[in-house]
Amino acid sequence: MSGRRQPIVAVLGHVDHGKTSLLDHIRSLGTDARASVMDREAGGITQHIGATEVPSDVLNTLCAPLLGGKTFDSPGLLFIDTPGHHSFSTLRSRGGSLADIAILIVDVMDGAKPQTIESLRVLKEAKTPFVIAANKVDRIHGWRSEEGRSMAESMGDQSKEAIGLFEQRYWDLVGQFAEHGFNIDRYDRVTDFTQDIAVVPVSAREGEGIQDLLAVVIGLAERYLDEQLTDIEGSGEGTVLEMKEERGLGKTLDVILHRGSIKKGDEIVLVTNDGGRATRVKGLFSPRGMSEMRDAGNRWDASEEAHAASGLKISAPDLDGVLAGTTLRVVHSDSERSEALTAARAESELSIELEEEGVCIKADTVGGLEALAKELKAIEVPIRMASIGKVSRRDIRNTEASSNPLHRVIMAFSTDILPDAITEVEASEAGAKHIGSDIIYRILEEHEEWVEQRTRELEEESREQVVYPGRILLLPDHTFRVSKPAVVGVRVVAGRIHVGQRLLKQDRQIGRIKSIRSGENSMREAMQGDEVAVAIEGVTVGRQIDEGDSLLVDVPESHARKLRKMELTAAEQDVFDELLAIHRKDNHFWGL
Repeated sequence: MSGRRQPIVAVLGHVDHGKTSLLDHIRSLGTDARASVMDREAGGITQHIGATEVPSDVLNTLCAPLLGGKTFDSPGLLFIDTPGHHSFSTLRSRGGSLADIAILIVDVMDGAKPQTIESLRVLKEAKTPFVIAANKVDRIHGWRSEEGRSMAESMGDQSKEAIGLFEQRYWDLVGQFAEHGFNIDRYDRVTDFTQDIAVVPVSAREGEGIQDLLAVVIGLAERYLDEQLTDIEGSGEGTVLEMKEERGLGKTLDVILHRGSIKKGDEIVLVTNDGGRATRVKGLFSPRGMSEMRDAGNRWDASEEAHAASGLKISAPDLDGVLAGTTLRVVHSDSERSEALTAARAESELSIELEEEGVCIKADTVGGLEALAKELKAIEVPIRMASIGKVSRRDIRNTEASSNPLHRVIMAFSTDILPDAITEVEASEAGAKHIGSDIIYRILEEHEEWVEQRTRELEEESREQVVYPGRILLLPDHTFRVSKPAVVGVRVVAGRIHVGQRLLKQDRQIGRIKSIRSGENSMREAMQGDEVAVAIEGVTVGRQIDEGDSLLVDVPESHARKLRKMELTAAEQDVFDELLAIHRKDNHFWGL
């Protein structure tokens, strides 16, 4: 074993900006040097669970034209390629980020997009050094690409027009990154990597500029991360990417080992919802040959031991409830076990301040939950409930239980909502709201819009305006939605209708007007003669109401007393008299 481990590299970027193409290209490096995909000799790229390892001899050969005879000290690079939509912010090791260094990939034609900005925010927070890969230079008009060519060479071979168009895109990027507090410069012009972020133009699809990118990444890692790359002694420690059921193996964990080593039979301590749990490694596995790690099926190779930094699959008893994004610790003594269990308990207790009253939040990992909580705290949104996993029906019911209507919202980061929970939200009379996204600031934006809209609605409902009598006719062939809420076309045949009013059919109260629309416009009220679309809560067309029905606006008794002293139109007076007759069947003095 050498005295240092390889740097762990995360690849981030906006969707479709070339993350997958870059990782695919990296996986293909060195394949010519291999007799077969089963070969594990020098020059072969090793595929781990959730990671791809590029050994130093491949890197030295590839980057030789740029190194001027120097070679890299690191044993290689380990690229983490997290499953599903796990975001970088959810992957942590010992309080910091799991990655030592990151590549932020940006489409040079598109510039910084929402997920680019989100990635920048996360990198800044985790204090992770990074390099920008300005991808898709091959899409610049007139650009000539050659596979495997260094960017230094490529730039010298382009026409003046192509370079001019590239420079235009490049300066756009400089401006966009400056807005977020980052100075960026082309990698061959950077003199101080602590002051400026290096931008490497690449074409992941054509395989151009990849050697420049890898040379900059390793150079940075070796110059600035020496301490953390040589901290490899001691018991194994890793980050759990996810738990999944594997045919023939039962429940397994996909783990990135970032320190020490782990052997078959070792005792490990894991983090669960209920604190720490000790178990033993039954099996260590890696995908056979070059199987795509997320689809290796039953093609697993068992191994006896693994060393940092590497990706591996672990099978062990008692894996239920292990939390993604938490630490796995290898222990060799009673004192180590007790220390690890204490640390695991602390990790399982979310460092999120909960209040008596507030919103509910969910995420797929501990890190994700804490990242969302941190953002909400910054904008002073209190949190009443925080948990990991998919949004369930029970979560929606807990959300509805909030006494403040503006807190009846559940925000879910990088996690799905179950079908019965969707039904629960749609049927919620308490006005529960679900907001979900893989981008934190999208969740915050949508929450802000919802709060504004809900505040307006609540103000309208609470404004004690006199409810005037009104009658509506449900128009034939104008049912736009049958229920939750029912949306129907109506004609106001007498008086007026208003949002929030309750409706009567004959003498039975049947529902409430949730909204009134005319074309694209929302209205607070509609007057006699108007034909509008009305959303009615609490009814189903074909059950409580039918096309052709005549419905009355119900008037609260306190308003009836005021109406008796007011001047009403003849049509309003007729409806009012009808309402008095209905209510006085049960109470002779109603409205007096």
